[in-house]
Amino acid sequence: MKAGIFITGTDTDVGKTVVAAGLALVLRDRGIKVGVMKPVATGCYGGDTRLISQDAAFLMEAAQNEYPLLTSPSRFRNPLSPSVAATLEKKEVDVPQILKSYRELQKHYDFIIVEGVGGLMVPLKQDYYVANLIRDMGLPLVIVSYAGLGAINHTLLTVDAATIRGLEVRGIIFNRVSVTNYSLAELTNPRVIHDLSGVPILGSLPDIDGLNMDNCQFGKLKEVFQERIRIDKILGGPKNAAPIQ
Repeated sequence: MKAGIFITGTDTDVGKTVVAAGLALVLRDRGIKVGVMKPVATGCYGGDTRLISQDAAFLMEAAQNEYPLLTSPSRFRNPLSPSVAATLEKKEVDVPQILKSYRELQKHYDFIIVEGVGGLMVPLKQDYYVANLIRDMGLPLVIVSYAGLGAINHTLLTVDAATIRGLEVRGIIFNRVSVTNYSLAELTNPRVIHDLSGVPILGSLPDIDGLNMDNCQFGKLKEVFQERIRIDKILGGPKNAAPIQ
């Protein structure tokens, strides 16, 4: 199957990379030849001629991928919005090159997991946002959000931004949800968001034992992801998923 999914979020550092890596680990375990992509990355490290995205490195380790330049074609040192980082570094987000890299990855893998930068309305360049890139790639998307206070507003805004642009939202995953001593907001927000948006809730992830992104250690991510996330819905299965209780 030549297919894929775009992982976006309600904010930066909400857990997109963890979700993308978890999905890659599970699909690879199922024998699917899965590719990963972080098309635009900021806050990279290393020399100017070889900037490295930690997110991309983590994803490549999860999927056991090659082709680093295809996986992470547009990299910037400054931890800023890509359009701002590009201006400061006298570079640009080369959208045609990103799309070319994506098409090349499709030749090598059966399913591509693409992780965005920030949220849908992060500008990549003048009048071109992450949402535009998703549309140009022709991918459905999964939204990663927190479940706590403020999640209703942030998540519904993201759903609306996707819907009015004609993007398909496969579902919502809540990250870093407490499994004990959870707040009333964490308990009630997923169902409220589902009821108001009609978007399936695909599950929730707690903090993962043994997870260390800096050292590319996944801990129990694969096992927890398999147990708590409705993976068939991400892949395009039935869409009548109810919120996790």
